[in-house]
Amino acid sequence: MQESRRERKKRLTRERIVMAALRLFEEQGYEQTTLAQIAAAADIDPKTFSAYFRGKDEVLFVDVERNFDVMLEAIAERRPHESPGEVLARMVQEYAAYRRPKVPPREPEELSAPYRLVLSTPALQAKALYVLLDLQQRITDELLKAFPGQLDPITAAAMTGSLMGAIQQASLASVQLGRSQDELWEAARRGLDIALHGLLSVRQPTEAVDERP
Repeated sequence: MQESRRERKKRLTRERIVMAALRLFEEQGYEQTTLAQIAAAADIDPKTFSAYFRGKDEVLFVDVERNFDVMLEAIAERRPHESPGEVLARMVQEYAAYRRPKVPPREPEELSAPYRLVLSTPALQAKALYVLLDLQQRITDELLKAFPGQLDPITAAAMTGSLMGAIQQASLASVQLGRSQDELWEAARRGLDIALHGLLSVRQPTEAVDERP
């Protein structure tokens, strides 16, 4: 569906707020940055900030609920003969197709800024952990509903944790290595592949044959 002029304006305003907030967080620290400063840097009224975000912590977790909905809806729309693993794989693919066009182009330094903030700010670490655990629980619950009587809670939780952990850590490693935005998406795909095919699918490079007599 084509984006309307009003939707585009709202999206651009939200992106401007996010970028202004990230810049201030980096320059003077998360705790020291006020909502008024963010609004001024984004050239908006403080009331406009409140229309988009309930607090400054939400700037780093923008669109989380909608992203969750996309993933959960994919599971709920389980197709005939799909296995649990296939449903989870499609969930990730549909999320990427939905999310990727909405992410503005960013340089590696810009990509790593949110991660640096979260890792260095206790309040944001707690928020990120809560968001991740909440998502994993909701995915597990949706998976059990999609496969009634076929999956047990332990297996569903293990599958969800394996998938989300692999994607999260692969993405984090890509950002920490200073990789590009395209490489970040590729890292997430690599995490998905490893989660789907298991730890034993990762092989050592074939060693050169020793030709010594």
